[in-house]
Amino acid sequence: MFGTLVVGLAVLLSLGFGELLKYRIERDAGSSLQVIAHNAGRLLSNGLQERSREVEVLAASEVIWSKGLDSAEAHHMLARSQATQPHSVWIGVADAQGVVRAATGSLLVGQNVAERPWFQEGLKHLYVGDVHPAKLLEKLLPPTASGEPHRFVDFSAPIRLGPTTVGVLGIHGSWEWTREVIESLTPERTNETAAELFVFDQQEALIYAPNGKTRALQGAGQRLPVGSDRRQGLRREKNPAAVTRWADGRLYLTAITPLPARNPESDLGWYVVAREPVELAFAEANKAVRMALMIGLAAALFASVLAWLAARRLSEDLYALAHAASAVEADRHDTHIPQAHSSREVRQLSRALGRMTHRLIAARGAMEEKVRLRTLELEAANRALDLQARTDALTGLLNRRGFETQMAFAMALARRSQRPLSLIAVDVDHFKRVNDTYGHEAGDEVLRRLGQTLETRLRSSDVVARLGGEEFVALLPDTDLAGAQAIAQTLIDSMAEQHDPVVGHITVSAGVGTLRDLQDTGADMLRRADAALYDAKRQGRNRVCVEE
Repeated sequence: MFGTLVVGLAVLLSLGFGELLKYRIERDAGSSLQVIAHNAGRLLSNGLQERSREVEVLAASEVIWSKGLDSAEAHHMLARSQATQPHSVWIGVADAQGVVRAATGSLLVGQNVAERPWFQEGLKHLYVGDVHPAKLLEKLLPPTASGEPHRFVDFSAPIRLGPTTVGVLGIHGSWEWTREVIESLTPERTNETAAELFVFDQQEALIYAPNGKTRALQGAGQRLPVGSDRRQGLRREKNPAAVTRWADGRLYLTAITPLPARNPESDLGWYVVAREPVELAFAEANKAVRMALMIGLAAALFASVLAWLAARRLSEDLYALAHAASAVEADRHDTHIPQAHSSREVRQLSRALGRMTHRLIAARGAMEEKVRLRTLELEAANRALDLQARTDALTGLLNRRGFETQMAFAMALARRSQRPLSLIAVDVDHFKRVNDTYGHEAGDEVLRRLGQTLETRLRSSDVVARLGGEEFVALLPDTDLAGAQAIAQTLIDSMAEQHDPVVGHITVSAGVGTLRDLQDTGADMLRRADAALYDAKRQGRNRVCVEE
């Protein structure tokens, strides 16, 4: 009876700690997959929203379209937009009858696209289309980097002059953008981890698989690896990670997250799925259980022999050991295995149980520390992603998103304190000629030079940003229109005095706008500065113009 009691206590102790470790490791593995899937879904959703917002803003530029759908300004705007977003494979404008009037690379100009969904829906409202294979452009575009056929996500919006719809602006976004986003978030494949990311559409059909496996899995009939009843509850689950059998017959730890909708138009109903083979995902958990069980069985066998040899003589010591083991099982951290001294055998048993408990507690502490470190790494990665989202990679200045945040703060401060606030829009003269003549590396160096000049010539309280392409902007707190004009002239003179070893002298043009009244908005001020910038361009460049 005493031997059986000791065996049972040792095995239960080992299994209890083993199952606790297994549960935590499996939960951490599912949480890690869920975080990867969630981050990928958030980046994809943000990208869809930004693209839809871009096409909406471009289509609303009445100043450009009033000069004609195929005007030089329209061609310049399309080219600049494509340069800003390299994954916009084709950007074009079709008139109200569906005839393409202007497009990047002059692709499809003169052809009728009236039957295409992006045109039909774009006549009515802002439209974001689901991923689809290329049709008209398949033979006109170079092969993709992955070697797969071209696939697009369409973005379109109506072009209106007053109440009249005169055309549709359409953008074919390359599906390669999705591949790059997902590959940037997928952990490096090792012997300990093999996480993969997939994308499924609203009909649960596979539309992206890593490593060029999209066609193979589509041919195997792979669908969203979750039943329709559970799919309905995905948006309510905090961690919908589970073991699921895929089309290849293997079991995977699978985490599914719906693509969060940033606006109604970009809500395509996609799902981002992260998976990892169960033999790798739960390898540490199974190892911990086996280790704990082996230690428990060894200790149990040893204790049972001692109990069989000296049942009554050792009853008090065994009772003390059983009581301490129960306390450890109850997770009381101040508990320790007592040292028994009634005989050499009991003393050895108590020491063995003490070492086993110490190792298990130490293993649990190490695992908790590992989870803490991984949480800190994820937080650091999220902070780095947020910084990248607000900073221009080429110049190190703020991008449009970061500038809009600073501008909103400056506008609120200027209104509250009734102080002047001005804005300078700066654009490199003949920048396309620089790229065409000297190459994009020389053009990038010109942009970096301009960014450095703006940072060194302006005050530390001024906000400098690159909005896209060769267009820069500087926000000047406590500066009226005349002061901003003088500063802008100083910047133009400074750039004209510089000499680039490759390009030579580079000039810039500037437009100045200022805050007029409490009802004035940042968009209004930026629009007036852009209009003044275009006046400077028309008057011969290398000059400053102020708002009218």
